[in-house]
Amino acid sequence: MLTVTEAAAEAITALTSQGADAGLRLAVQNADGESAQLALSVAPEPAEGDSVLGAEEGPKVFLEPQAAALLEDKVLDVQEDEAGGVAFAVLPQHTS
Repeated sequence: MLTVTEAAAEAITALTSQGADAGLRLAVQNADGESAQLALSVAPEPAEGDSVLGAEEGPKVFLEPQAAALLEDKVLDVQEDEAGGVAFAVLPQHTS
């Protein structure tokens, strides 16, 4: 299952603060073999068929079925660029 870092959870909270049920939705935009592209958007609620990650009161992530399968062994994090901008990043999970 997709894991969300604390930094990503804070960013999701900031993005979705206007709606109680809002969340960050991840969907596969272009499934071209190994290089599938993800579309991220703020959604007021999950779409039909979406998996929902997150607690009742905390940040929520909505995963459309293809994205849920693709991200099953990944980590959602945020990274800061040289200009101070923040972007979401999908990283492999570290196994110990």
